Amino acid sequence: MRVVLVGAVHSTETAFHAMVDAGHAPALLITLPLSLAHRHSDFVDLRPLAAAHGVPLFEAAASNSPDTLAALRAAAPDLTLVIGWSQLCGPDFRDAARLGSIGYHPSVLPKLRGRAVLPWTILTGTEETGASLFWLADGADTGDIAAQATFRIDPDRIRVRDLYDRQLEVLADMLPPLLDRIAAGDAPRIPQDDAQATVCAKRTAEDGRIDWHQPAATIDRFIRAVGPPYPGAFTTLPDGSRLTILDSAPDPAPGRHIAQAGQIAAMDPQGWTIMCGDGNCILATERALAGPPPRIHAILGRAKEAN
Repeated sequence: MRVVLVGAVHSTETAFHAMVDAGHAPALLITLPLSLAHRHSDFVDLRPLAAAHGVPLFEAAASNSPDTLAALRAAAPDLTLVIGWSQLCGPDFRDAARLGSIGYHPSVLPKLRGRAVLPWTILTGTEETGASLFWLADGADTGDIAAQATFRIDPDRIRVRDLYDRQLEVLADMLPPLLDRIAAGDAPRIPQDDAQATVCAKRTAEDGRIDWHQPAATIDRFIRAVGPPYPGAFTTLPDGSRLTILDSAPDPAPGRHIAQAGQIAAMDPQGWTIMCGDGNCILATERALAGPPPRIHAILGRAKEAN
């Protein structure tokens, strides 16, 4: 069975390895040119991997362009896998393969369709999540299910990096048996129940701004939800420079500090203790500064960001 793989991020890399290990090496890899790497915070240069396995590679800026469609058709695929590709694929793209095209989505569809799914999974307090391989259709994430897996998480503890890595493990487990099944002539299609669907909105880097008037538990979850491999939660120092908080933990000494919302109550090797809107603190354990460090008792988030 000839399979074309389309994508440009870590999940694409995971799918590539899983396909090779299962005896379904891609007949063609379609990926983004390096000039467009900025589109994905988790972009991976897949050219060395393709070269190491002798897999032809086509760099595509747009899925539905004439050049991309010509390259796809020339590969004469039985199946196209779209894994780690943020663009919608039109009918000409989807139908280029004999059997159609399958995409990957990091949720149990029809729940959490849409964008920025891993941050939204944590932000919404979801406890049971999973991954879906589904047939691409006209709507975003609406096609019939080909395979699904579920697993439980603790939204009050998990970091988005851990959820991201768990998704990669699940994808690597799901893909080979599905490809074997399709190659044997059994291509599963289970319709989604649109009445049960939820849709996640796009998130931008600006959505990572911390509102220190929120409760400490809300801010801690927010920091864990938008951290690496994504841009991270941020605030401003009194001089207007940016402080990105990459990881946090609950206050190890609750009730000890009295301060204003956003005020740095303590600074020690374990982290910076910062007061939140409900009178509780978070401990900012990993930080990235764009300027000089603040002084203790500085109030975060008041200054306009420096240009």
